[in-house]
Amino acid sequence: MKNLPITGLFLLLCSQLNAQSNWELFRKESNPIKVWVLMHPFKVKKAYKISLEANKVSDSISKTNLLDKDQSGGQVDAFRHAYWMATLRQEIGKCAARSLGKAHERANYKLFKNHQLEDGILPDKASKEMDLFNNDVGLGMTYKNDSRLKSGLIFKIVNKIHQGNLKIIKKDTLGNYISCNGNVILVEEIRHTWENGKCVIPSNK
Repeated sequence: MKNLPITGLFLLLCSQLNAQSNWELFRKESNPIKVWVLMHPFKVKKAYKISLEANKVSDSISKTNLLDKDQSGGQVDAFRHAYWMATLRQEIGKCAARSLGKAHERANYKLFKNHQLEDGILPDKASKEMDLFNNDVGLGMTYKNDSRLKSGLIFKIVNKIHQGNLKIIKKDTLGNYISCNGNVILVEEIRHTWENGKCVIPSNK
């Protein structure tokens, strides 16, 4: 999805959960993110900073010709998740990074169940499958305290996308979702349906 989870991670950034405004943010956040925050109180500040950075870098990538400019189910979306997990692992470790990624996807499922949008789009099974796959690719690209330059990581992920090593959701040139059989999926078939025929494909297709 277009933006990574930063709302809930803001809670401990200020290190002042007794402030009424922060408690209000915490109360409104999805339960999976709440649990992650409470289980990793000393990693929240770094996770928040990295989530902001991943969104910023992917937004910058979308303005270039390196990838397809598609931030929702396309190559830029794939890049965002891989870069997010790779940089999270560098700072907070593999297990904490992976559990945050899974918490984000569980939160998306709760959004679906409540008919709530994420960045204007209703989450679904295909986007979850895509995101979790790309998260795992990103996790395998770095290690904790990896000091290599971020610029090298960016181009390494871009190359993996062009090689088809990440996943995207199949669309036509007009942005319509296409089934694995090559048929256009009608908007009515997608709306409020978790399993809706969207097709997850290699990132170079």
